[in-house]
Amino acid sequence: MATKANPVQFIQQVRSEVAKIVWPSRREVMLTTIMVFIMATLTATFFFIVDSIIRFGLTHILTMFG
Repeated sequence: MATKANPVQFIQQVRSEVAKIVWPSRREVMLTTIMVFIMATLTATFFFIVDSIIRFGLTHILTMFG
Protein backbone atom coordinates (compact mmCIF):
# COMPACT_ATOMS: atom_id res chain seq x y z
CA MET A 1 0.00 0.00 0.00
CA ALA A 2 1.41 3.41 -0.98
CA THR A 3 1.94 6.01 1.70
CA LYS A 4 0.80 9.57 1.20
CA ALA A 5 3.60 12.10 0.96
CA ASN A 6 3.58 15.39 2.74
CA PRO A 7 2.57 18.09 0.17
CA VAL A 8 5.34 20.42 1.34
CA GLN A 9 7.91 17.65 1.01
CA PHE A 10 6.55 16.80 -2.44
CA ILE A 11 6.94 20.42 -3.61
CA GLN A 12 10.51 20.49 -2.26
CA GLN A 13 11.35 17.31 -4.13
CA VAL A 14 9.85 18.67 -7.34
CA ARG A 15 11.90 21.87 -7.01
CA SER A 16 15.09 19.91 -6.41
CA GLU A 17 14.43 17.78 -9.49
CA VAL A 18 13.64 20.83 -11.64
CA ALA A 19 16.92 22.38 -10.51
CA LYS A 20 18.77 19.40 -12.03
CA ILE A 21 17.40 20.07 -15.51
CA VAL A 22 19.96 21.36 -18.00
CA TRP A 23 18.11 23.58 -20.46
CA PRO A 24 19.56 23.95 -23.96
CA SER A 25 20.81 27.33 -25.07
CA ARG A 26 19.08 29.29 -27.81
CA ARG A 27 21.94 28.43 -30.19
CA GLU A 28 21.59 24.69 -29.48
CA VAL A 29 17.84 24.82 -30.10
CA MET A 30 18.32 26.67 -33.39
CA LEU A 31 21.02 24.25 -34.58
CA THR A 32 19.02 21.14 -33.75
CA THR A 33 15.91 22.62 -35.36
CA ILE A 34 17.84 23.35 -38.56
CA MET A 35 19.31 19.84 -38.51
CA VAL A 36 15.84 18.32 -38.17
CA PHE A 37 14.62 20.29 -41.19
CA ILE A 38 17.68 19.27 -43.22
CA MET A 39 17.29 15.59 -42.32
CA ALA A 40 13.55 15.69 -43.08
CA THR A 41 14.28 17.24 -46.48
CA LEU A 42 16.96 14.66 -47.27
CA THR A 43 14.69 11.80 -46.22
CA ALA A 44 11.78 13.13 -48.29
CA THR A 45 14.08 13.55 -51.30
CA PHE A 46 15.45 10.02 -50.91
CA PHE A 47 11.99 8.45 -50.73
CA PHE A 48 10.79 10.56 -53.67
CA ILE A 49 13.68 9.30 -55.81
CA VAL A 50 13.18 5.68 -54.75
CA ASP A 51 9.43 5.94 -55.41
CA SER A 52 10.05 7.47 -58.84
CA ILE A 53 12.45 4.66 -59.77
CA ILE A 54 9.99 1.98 -58.64
CA ARG A 55 7.10 3.68 -60.49
CA PHE A 56 9.21 4.00 -63.66
CA GLY A 57 10.19 0.32 -63.50
CA LEU A 58 6.67 -0.93 -62.82
CA THR A 59 5.20 1.25 -65.56
CA HIS A 60 7.61 -0.18 -68.11
CA ILE A 61 7.08 -3.77 -66.95
CA LEU A 62 3.29 -3.40 -67.08
CA THR A 63 3.36 -1.80 -70.56
CA MET A 64 5.48 -4.70 -71.86
CA PHE A 65 2.87 -7.25 -70.74
CA GLY A 66 -0.22 -5.10 -71.19
